[in-house]
Amino acid sequence: MATCPPCPIRPHRHTHWWQRPWVRYGALITLLALSGLVILALVREQTGTRGFLVGLGLAVLPVPLLVAAFRWLDRVDPGPWRNLVFCFAWGACAAALIAIVANSFATRWIATATADPASADTLGATVIAPVVEESAKAAAVLLVFLFRRRDFNGIVDGVVVAGITATGFAFTENILYLGNAFGTDQLTGDRGIASVTAATFFVRVVMSPFAHPLFTVLTGIGFGIAALSPGRHHLRRSLLPLAGLLLAMGMHALWNGSAAFGDYGFFAVYAAFMVPAFGLLTWLVVWSRQRELRTVRAELPAYVAAGWLTPAEPYALGSMRARRIARRYARRHAGKEGARAVARYEACATSVAFLRQRGRRGRAGAGFTVRERELLDALWHLRGVARPALEHAARATAPPAPRPVPPWAYGHGHGYGYGPVTYGPYFQPPHGPYAPRHPQATYAPHPSYAPCPPRRPHPHRP
Repeated sequence: MATCPPCPIRPHRHTHWWQRPWVRYGALITLLALSGLVILALVREQTGTRGFLVGLGLAVLPVPLLVAAFRWLDRVDPGPWRNLVFCFAWGACAAALIAIVANSFATRWIATATADPASADTLGATVIAPVVEESAKAAAVLLVFLFRRRDFNGIVDGVVVAGITATGFAFTENILYLGNAFGTDQLTGDRGIASVTAATFFVRVVMSPFAHPLFTVLTGIGFGIAALSPGRHHLRRSLLPLAGLLLAMGMHALWNGSAAFGDYGFFAVYAAFMVPAFGLLTWLVVWSRQRELRTVRAELPAYVAAGWLTPAEPYALGSMRARRIARRYARRHAGKEGARAVARYEACATSVAFLRQRGRRGRAGAGFTVRERELLDALWHLRGVARPALEHAARATAPPAPRPVPPWAYGHGHGYGYGPVTYGPYFQPPHGPYAPRHPQATYAPHPSYAPCPPRRPHPHRP
């Protein structure tokens, strides 16, 4: 069996105390915690205790659905939870704090300079807020792109990181808006459907929970395309995220300014721009996920030839249905630990495929060999539980065998039909760009397909 070369020994380098991981993680956690405390105090001051609690209870409702949706998109190559926790915390704490402080300062400065508070509020909502908020949310995507580059492989990763960040930001903003609406109802005495709280909940939570994620996802797509670009195209890698950020600001400004288009401006913008944009971006993300699966099927056969994987595994790992079947099989026979081992095996195999693709395109970096060896070692340690599950999934999801072609389909006396072809552990037709070729595959004609005997001559015909 072929083996990989030994892992090279990296030379020891002296690191300063501020370059140590625990120092950076500690500083980041401290920054987010302080931001959270400050934003909590600001929101509670504006809404009151009761308004804050009501806003918190209503604003939390769409969060699990949005997080689950983005995790579903990230099932092919799931990123670590710590990245998602950081993105959500940044959006809910740091980005929200930056937005509140900057928007308030800019609006007051414009109102003082123009002596027109109404115009200052409109200008702040349509110009200042989109620029400040989208820049603050894009900072989280930039940090993940720069410092967690190993986990940022393409468009889907950019969409997930940006969407989780925007979900956290919308969570804090909804607490503020719903809390203020509840405070208004307390003063006016409105209750039920006719209340400001109900109207705010319907617009922000029911109709447009995806608004902020939709804006920031444009920035994430720009970073994702930049991650797929070759390393030598530095200008393209710099301009693509900037273009995505500008698109996010423009759509955010259009959404905030819809109230100035008349009584039905909000619904017009919602139907003409928001819904089509949401459908288009959903299609793009699903297409990108299918593209990632095709990459897995295309890159992993090289590791089959080297002996690291079995012939069934590229087919099973390139299908989301086969992956689910493999995890269920492992859970049934090895419990939760077995299912987690299979999930870990699938994630490592997918990372190997993406790493090999970047290596072929010249974007792997200096640590390609070390990272590849780490992932292959992880696959080797998990193979005892994962391989039987994946082979079972490959057999369960393999396409049906083609029906035998009868001899008469090719004319009298010329029967060239062949029986089904066996591919070792599972069946796969011998065609298609990703069909594995097992070395023991047989192409023997079926015994029932013998040539027809020659016809007897007619007695009255020469």
